[in-house]
Amino acid sequence: MPNGVASGDTTQTSTVLLTRSTVLGNVVFEYSTDPNFGNSLGTIAKTVTDITVPVKAELTNLKPGTQYFYRVRDAAGTSAVGQFRTAAELGSRKGLRFGVAGDWQGQLTPFPAISNAPERNLDFFVRIGDSAYVDDLSPDLPGVRQPRTFEEFSTKYNEVYSQRYGLNTWGDLQASTSIYSSWDDHELTNDFAGGATPAESPQKEGIFGTGGGFVNDTPVFDKALQAFQAYNPVRNDFYSNTGDPRTANEQKLYRYNTFGSDAATFVLDLRSFRDNSLKSIPETSDQVTVNKFLNDAFTPNRTMLGGAQLQDLKNDLLKSQQNGITWKFIMSSDPIQNFGIPVAGDRWEGYAAERTDLLRFIKENNIKNVVFATGDFHGYVVNNVTYQEAAGQPQIPTDVIDVMTSPVAIQLNIGQGPFAAPFGPATVAFTPVALLPQSEKDRYNSLPTREEKDAFVRNILDTRTAPLGYDPVGLEGSGIDARLIQGEYLGVHTYGWNEFEIAPESQQLRVITYGIEPYTQSQLDANPSAIINRKPFIVSEFVVNPK
Repeated sequence: MPNGVASGDTTQTSTVLLTRSTVLGNVVFEYSTDPNFGNSLGTIAKTVTDITVPVKAELTNLKPGTQYFYRVRDAAGTSAVGQFRTAAELGSRKGLRFGVAGDWQGQLTPFPAISNAPERNLDFFVRIGDSAYVDDLSPDLPGVRQPRTFEEFSTKYNEVYSQRYGLNTWGDLQASTSIYSSWDDHELTNDFAGGATPAESPQKEGIFGTGGGFVNDTPVFDKALQAFQAYNPVRNDFYSNTGDPRTANEQKLYRYNTFGSDAATFVLDLRSFRDNSLKSIPETSDQVTVNKFLNDAFTPNRTMLGGAQLQDLKNDLLKSQQNGITWKFIMSSDPIQNFGIPVAGDRWEGYAAERTDLLRFIKENNIKNVVFATGDFHGYVVNNVTYQEAAGQPQIPTDVIDVMTSPVAIQLNIGQGPFAAPFGPATVAFTPVALLPQSEKDRYNSLPTREEKDAFVRNILDTRTAPLGYDPVGLEGSGIDARLIQGEYLGVHTYGWNEFEIAPESQQLRVITYGIEPYTQSQLDANPSAIINRKPFIVSEFVVNPK
């Protein structure tokens, strides 16, 4: 069982168990409330007919708020154990602790940035996208930059969930708690738009073709989604006949869950139904070009979510507020805070009308304590979220917070060889010299500490967004009752993950960012032990009191 075992999509009364065996025959899943299995509650057998495809078993009729243990044995006698907790019933306030991460590449396994997560006694962990950079070269699929088949997509997932250099951090984490998963573009191809036509959507090597219909009806989309479903412990849910051809009878990755009255979570799918992104413009564009882009972003009816998912999200947000649930966590693969012009077309800012519609709904319905946990931008950045009714109009505060998480492991190559590329060095590298002279880039590179480099990048962001009327990075002066414990509201030079913890009595939210020094594939290959033995440390910690 090279990928270990996993549980996921856990509710008050059910969960999905997963493993992959390299031996044909039966796999038996057994579960209990006793870690020694003295009171076995049952077994489920599943048959392995293809050793490249994981098998799943769904457990039902479980008790809410209960710790369960499970063990799995395959036809060769190999066994492994795992555990999960079912969610508490509404009305319970016992506290909650969970993790969030996104963005990791197979060439950088085995991901020491998450090595401390199993010891944190998490109620669950959320993978918010780019969980396998399938459209990039990595050791297990040499020479293939863009997969097309289920087997190729599966190879990329197996790579990130298998042992390397004697370590399997994802295997350890999956066995320790429940997983909730969604995808982003790199599980298929960079910047793809599932609700666009094949001819419109970005794609590598013409994988979608040029025919009619939607990308989410093309064979390669189906193969990529099939592999995502296979290697994640998720249910196989579908929309019904929604009346919208882009969502009708399609796979449904949106998930709504409640955890007592402490929290509700909303896991979004931002790729399957979105309209094509606006073409991004250079940061050095003249004001006329900038104004046109900002106005185009407010084109009515452009969507990231698709109408059915947006309505589900609104309904569930309203329900959670009416039911007295304190915190609402929206898991979004793209950040919703404002970052300005660079590559804005592919994130919430490029779908400004829908963004405004959602944030206005939250504000007008007095839905309190909303936190977006987001990824894709490869850095930890926290900000309060505002919106406009139209381009150039005043910013309207919402009390919504965006906590963008660090990448687990990411590198980029812009023609001079791969470099470790969390948000900080990537931002400096991609900012045009007309706006950030080479002398300033050299000064950044010479700064002796991570904290000084963070401050440098924070100044870039604030300088970039101020002319657009956006709030500077951080929660200071936002009216949100937050307090920094250590670090800052920005940490963009580490690989890592975020932990969210709700105190049972006060319902205060604590957010901790863990990180390690980043590394490249060449550094990992040259000295594996030096990399895999890096221990996560606290980059930042802050608390927020609920309203």
